[in-house]
Amino acid sequence: MTKSILAIGAAMAFALAAPVLAQDGQQTTVIHAGSVITDASAAPRGPSTITVTDGRIVSIVDGHQGAADVDLDGKTVLPGLIDLHTHLSGDPSGEFWRGAVNPPEWYTLIAAKNARITALAGFTTVRDVGSRTDQVMQALRRATAEGIVPGPRVVTSARTIAIVGGHGDTNGFRKEVNDAIASDFTCTGPLECAEKVRLASKYGADLIKITATGGVLSQQGRGLEAHFSDAEMRSIVDTARSLGLDVAAHAHGARGIEAAARAGVQTIEHGTYIDEAAARAMRENGTILIPTLMAFQGIKVNLGTGFYTPVVEDKIRAVSEVAETIVQRARRSGVRIAFGTDAGVFPHGRNAGEFALLKAAGFSDREALASATGVAAEVLGLEGEIGRLAPGFAADIIAVDGNPLEDVTVLEQVDWVMARGRVIE
Repeated sequence: MTKSILAIGAAMAFALAAPVLAQDGQQTTVIHAGSVITDASAAPRGPSTITVTDGRIVSIVDGHQGAADVDLDGKTVLPGLIDLHTHLSGDPSGEFWRGAVNPPEWYTLIAAKNARITALAGFTTVRDVGSRTDQVMQALRRATAEGIVPGPRVVTSARTIAIVGGHGDTNGFRKEVNDAIASDFTCTGPLECAEKVRLASKYGADLIKITATGGVLSQQGRGLEAHFSDAEMRSIVDTARSLGLDVAAHAHGARGIEAAARAGVQTIEHGTYIDEAAARAMRENGTILIPTLMAFQGIKVNLGTGFYTPVVEDKIRAVSEVAETIVQRARRSGVRIAFGTDAGVFPHGRNAGEFALLKAAGFSDREALASATGVAAEVLGLEGEIGRLAPGFAADIIAVDGNPLEDVTVLEQVDWVMARGRVIE
């Protein structure tokens, strides 16, 4: 008898949540919300009804109109979040040698796992800047778009373009192993670098990612300043623009940041040693900073545990203290900032921890939310598609307790997620 009652209850709950299939074959979902934040710049609306048809918002009206397919009364509903710096095909590891052991198929499975985790955390769009193997992110982009794999919208650079022997190239193995597993995306000289941009475009990259300076977590240990020459970076940016692609530049050292901004990259990732000269170049060229504060916090917790090799530990210790003031220095110098975390350096699903770090660095709750919605959508060129809730926009919708405009850290616990009209279970 008890089992029968439970079964009936489950069936009723499913029926309540199931979208309606209209006579014309379109799928419609009616959502009742306790409160709605349509845009980070707007005041919350009261109880509202959101109607979604075939993955797009049709209407948002005051009050609870008609029967609900999804009842979010008592919840705050807002646009899905955007993370501009992720690595879905990787999990945190100090075992760099696994690159010589794991097959490409392994990273595809890891990426699918992390896509679902990321979406459940409220991030319905990600920019993935640097995958472990060829085609893994292009395949995931298609799988999430078609609903085969639950996850966010994926905008990907696929492989990273690096100098030979620098951050982003294969380091730390014997020559024959390095040669066997090396990426095809290293270059020397403007002509060869232009060719690599074209190759990335040929294989489906949505943007270009370069390692403009040395990095922290690679086995390459010769400093964090500029890797590419000015001519090489200009060639990369000019070629990318000719193909309609933006360039994201991993950059720590101040002169590397400055050189990348002068070359015309769209975003600087990390920006650890940003100074006034670097900031000036960013302002003059409209370059946006993605500070990835969660990455710096995530790597520090493993210091002294044997997690990383000695060369990596030395670099972590060198950047840890200065990284704590990246955002303050950038804001003082008038540099625009958007939301990105470097998830994969720390565990996926904890992306929203970046909000508390932005607040500690001086962001208001509203500014922090905007950085991961409207501002991030603008960086992607998708400001007419995502980043706010409005008729005609993609149905990327999340629900939380509390009001993120008063306390943005409530986004660390997301209760319900819809990505492109599909509920993420």
